[in-house]
Amino acid sequence: MATGTGKRLWVYHRRPGRNREVPGFPGLSARKRDDEHPMTTLAPDAHQIIPTDREITFREALREAMSEEMRRDIRIFLMGEEVAQYQGAYKVSQGMLDEFGPERVIDAPISENGFAGLAVGAAMNGLRPIIEFMSWSFSLVAADQILNNVPKMLYMSGGQWGCPVVFRGNNGAGGQLGSTHSWTVEALYSNVPGLKIAIPSNPYDAKGLLKTAIRDDDPVFFLESERMLSDKGPVPAEEYTIPFGQAALRAGDWSGERNSDCTLVSFGRPVNFCLEAAAELAKEDIRVDLLDMRTIRPLDIDSIVESLKRTGRIVVVDQSWPFASVASEVITQVCERAFDYLDHQPLRVNTDDVPTPYAKNLEAAYLPHKGKIIAAVKKTLNLL
Repeated sequence: MATGTGKRLWVYHRRPGRNREVPGFPGLSARKRDDEHPMTTLAPDAHQIIPTDREITFREALREAMSEEMRRDIRIFLMGEEVAQYQGAYKVSQGMLDEFGPERVIDAPISENGFAGLAVGAAMNGLRPIIEFMSWSFSLVAADQILNNVPKMLYMSGGQWGCPVVFRGNNGAGGQLGSTHSWTVEALYSNVPGLKIAIPSNPYDAKGLLKTAIRDDDPVFFLESERMLSDKGPVPAEEYTIPFGQAALRAGDWSGERNSDCTLVSFGRPVNFCLEAAAELAKEDIRVDLLDMRTIRPLDIDSIVESLKRTGRIVVVDQSWPFASVASEVITQVCERAFDYLDHQPLRVNTDDVPTPYAKNLEAAYLPHKGKIIAAVKKTLNLL
């Protein structure tokens, strides 16, 4: 695979204890390359977004993360449908073909199973693919590769080969795309051990989490939202990453006092619905802790329990269907770890248990919107 430097990057096996150099690039190896770039974060408190006057869109944040990492590490390449010549179906990869060339930004045929399988082989041989699914709905075509090979390869090979692949793309209802193109896959895929799943809710997290995902030696499913790609938010120009498994507190504070009435837990796009609900509830003097989980594999259950100890009530907001959802798992862990702190039964707000409607008004009603969240919080307070 060419690197844009005129040299060729040979594939090589990634085995424990080995530190093989890539021919033509003295000193470059999987182990050494990773050690030279330890994880860092600008935020001393992982529950806060650091202030900055610089604002960019969600799609620009994703592009910056990929481009910065591809400049840092020649083993990384991007592959997917329309990522190169068309500049990305949603313009996330705009300009990347010009910078990195056609052997590192690669247009794939409409064959998710094929290019997902290519990523498995490339990762086993020392490269670090970023695979873009135009929609996570299409990832179902590649289920054998991404669920049966990717998360199990390190275990089945006795540690000889890992699969450091990032699979990323749009997840959830995208705006009248119908039932078959509106999958929310987190509940389905988070059941599989060996995967990490990140779901950012804003541009700051999109960049920081994606950089962490690309550097991770485990496979990562990175779930974005088409409806958020044009959202703008503060993103520092400085280098930063966000550790997996650390929630962000979007409303409330960690003073230790019981100064909130209910704990709201969410991730991805529904975090923004929760922020709208929190603003409305505040007008009625109802205060909430809002925890944005950022990742659900790993899950920051400790922060959830810490907040619950102060509020006694919890509502989990999840864009998955209710049966066997991520919300179901969170509530189960809450009951296992903090049952005695509950003053009311845990509640969940999910999408309705039907296929995603096409009609605009029905789709809006189907989602875990502000009205449903407000009603659930009030129910925990016996106000409904």
